[in-house]
Amino acid sequence: MASGNKQHRRCGLTRKGSAENGFTLMEVMVALSVVAIALTAIYRMHTQTLFMDARGRFDTVATMLARQKLSDLDTIDLADLTSDSGDFGNAHPGYAWRVQSEEVSSDLLKEDGPTLKRIALTISFNGEESLFNLTTYRHLYE
Repeated sequence: MASGNKQHRRCGLTRKGSAENGFTLMEVMVALSVVAIALTAIYRMHTQTLFMDARGRFDTVATMLARQKLSDLDTIDLADLTSDSGDFGNAHPGYAWRVQSEEVSSDLLKEDGPTLKRIALTISFNGEESLFNLTTYRHLYE
């Protein structure tokens, strides 16, 4: 009889004879907590990845469009350059540009030397949802 008792205990039976199956409520709650924390972290990383992807795409396109606009401005006489704005048409819907220019003086240049013209170029997407600003200086020879 002693050997029979040992066999029941090895099979997972308690003294009362019922089997221990399943998880306790505490084990289930701990497991759910771990899963909830992990899913929250994954959701945050996914959201941040989507934002960085959109921002990277805007920065790439805006840089290309700014270079294109600056090359267009090189064909214009700097003395005639004034503030202007526009968009890039159907090729890049939602993107717009704005140019502001003004003559500035420099302490490093001689008084009889060339005048500097500051050109501020802004590329925007969907109004002012995303902005890319570029400022450059050109010599204005008279």
